[in-house]
Amino acid sequence: MTAFKSDFLHILQQRGFVHQCSDFEGLDALAAKGQATAYVGYDCTAPSLHIGNFLTMMMLYWLQQSGNKPITLMGGGTTMVGDPSGKDESRALRTIHEIEANKASIRGVFAKVLRYGSGPGDAVMLDNAEWLTKLNWIEMLRDIGRHFSVNRMLTMDSVRLRLEREQEMSFIEFNYMVCQAYDFVELSRRVDCRLQMGGSDQWGNIVNGVDLGRRMGTPQLFALTTPLLTTASGEKMGKTAQGAVWLNADQFSPYDFWQYWRNAEDADVMKFLKLFTILPMDEIARLAALKGAEINEAKKVLATEATALLHGRDAANAASETARQTFEEGSIAENLPTIEISRGELEAGFGVLAAFVKTGLVASNGEARRQIKGGGLRVNDAAVSDDKMMLRSADLTPEGVIKLSLGRKRHVLLRPA
Repeated sequence: MTAFKSDFLHILQQRGFVHQCSDFEGLDALAAKGQATAYVGYDCTAPSLHIGNFLTMMMLYWLQQSGNKPITLMGGGTTMVGDPSGKDESRALRTIHEIEANKASIRGVFAKVLRYGSGPGDAVMLDNAEWLTKLNWIEMLRDIGRHFSVNRMLTMDSVRLRLEREQEMSFIEFNYMVCQAYDFVELSRRVDCRLQMGGSDQWGNIVNGVDLGRRMGTPQLFALTTPLLTTASGEKMGKTAQGAVWLNADQFSPYDFWQYWRNAEDADVMKFLKLFTILPMDEIARLAALKGAEINEAKKVLATEATALLHGRDAANAASETARQTFEEGSIAENLPTIEISRGELEAGFGVLAAFVKTGLVASNGEARRQIKGGGLRVNDAAVSDDKMMLRSADLTPEGVIKLSLGRKRHVLLRPA
């Protein structure tokens, strides 16, 4: 393990964030002086960021805590192009209206983790639409495009893998790496940004920016990536039966977020405590040493601390208490996720398959039937055995709800409106 002089790189290495760096020694010296202004780019392809973005937000968090300056770059311009990284086909192009709506929706999440303001160490939010949409095509080709080798561009994973699979890549996507590289140059000129960070799948694009900066006369730029998130079983992290683990509370509730961490595999607890909480390392070591049934206590701490970081301490404590009431007391906690249905639907009879699909506990009627065969679905804690079962007003509990459960850990309430 390298002995870094800067708190920033020392913390990131200690917690497992570091995958690749273009120049450890140079970046370490810059960060040790408190002069490392760094950015991560976030395209506006959806109304919410996801858990992979949470990882890079934590890199910015530790950058700020170590006395350096973070920039969150909104991809108002690059979202118009579409990042081909990790995709077998072109992303659907978003309209300007969609991009602006998504941008407005995701902006608020950053302030949960970072401190914004006008001070030297305060975070800044910028938008690459400010410069990318003003580029003149011919000038862009002459001033920027001439520095790119098509031969080298064809070796980038985002391009090479698509071509190897004989999947079409559009000309607009081919230019994404040019836009991203130019972002780095522009940020260097505007705010003396010297470091770009991202997931390891962005390494090629980030290094392109470092090289473009050298060719266009910026001070030395640096690249730093974090490993892509996978679980101990080798699966890509951040997927559930409901879909992606979103960061906005209106798309993935604090309770669901808490449950996501509570359900982590035993072998992942220490890694996740390092990456997604700000607990001291000695406390993480103590929790990671717990064995057998005690590991569940460590998972509850992980869930509460990660949720508090993103949604606030009150929401995290409420989620923890809801889980305690649901699992330990067997009661129906009022803070469980709730879906409303019309009273008329319930009086007429509401199919159990449709009910589980509507709540998002399963993705389809077919999945619901498979779960029923395996004894995985419950209504008011009683196993469902008949896929033609109808839910009616008589199934309402004294609390006026119907509790639907998938396995032992996922519950949603149906409430007539």
